[in-house]
Amino acid sequence: MPRRRAVVAAALTSFLAGCGVTGRPVTRWAAPQPVPAPGAIPSPSPSRSPGVPAPLTPQAPVPHPGGGNGPAGALRLTGSDAIALTFDDGPDPQYTPQLLAVLKQYDVQVTFSMIGSRIRDYPDVVRQVVAEGHNVASHSWQHLMDLDRHPWPYQNWDLRNTMAWFQTVVPDTPMSYFRAPGGNFTPELVQLAGSLGMQSLFWDVDPEDWDAPKWGHGSAMVDHIVSVVKATTRPGSIILSHDRVRPDTIAAYKILLPWLKDHFRIVRLP
Repeated sequence: MPRRRAVVAAALTSFLAGCGVTGRPVTRWAAPQPVPAPGAIPSPSPSRSPGVPAPLTPQAPVPHPGGGNGPAGALRLTGSDAIALTFDDGPDPQYTPQLLAVLKQYDVQVTFSMIGSRIRDYPDVVRQVVAEGHNVASHSWQHLMDLDRHPWPYQNWDLRNTMAWFQTVVPDTPMSYFRAPGGNFTPELVQLAGSLGMQSLFWDVDPEDWDAPKWGHGSAMVDHIVSVVKATTRPGSIILSHDRVRPDTIAAYKILLPWLKDHFRIVRLP
């Protein structure tokens, strides 16, 4: 009998190995928390655990979410002769307030594309951004550059969780835009964002202020940002920049904002 059990155990081990089941750990994307299907958002509960966002409040779907001329129909231009400034990857507890001070000095309102986990971690900065009249767009929960290749259940959880945290931090404030990390839009992502009331947002001008290995630090990066924005901005441009750990970007916009105001009408995206 012991010999028979040993034979069975050996056969089972061989079978599992053939199926790819071994003792080594397998890396997989973390399973999202269960989320309701679009249109089946639960009502707010009277109490919730600390650190958990309130249930998502539905926003009106975007009727034609792919109505732009960027990737998968994302917006590339403002649709008028005015230009719009956008700043990604925040909020940053040190540099976002510094940028806000420069924007206030020149009376310019912009759109901040924020990462959901940072909205959760730095709520006071988010409230300051909104209080000073700026827009907040979703930049996904954790800035996965391959978000477009993740399964739909994860994408759905990611966008909904980001919006739920934003609504928890600043209730009754719309999150009207979504910018995919890296601008990696797909028709499915654009449609999902639209079902949550967000227009997908691309850009027309990219000074690559994120690429310090290529363009350098300090005055080299400042000069690069200024020259690219001045050379490529046109009526209707949406300009991409970043506010997370970007002192050179802030220095560049101290130069650019008066120049841009002299040459263009700057608007906050509606």
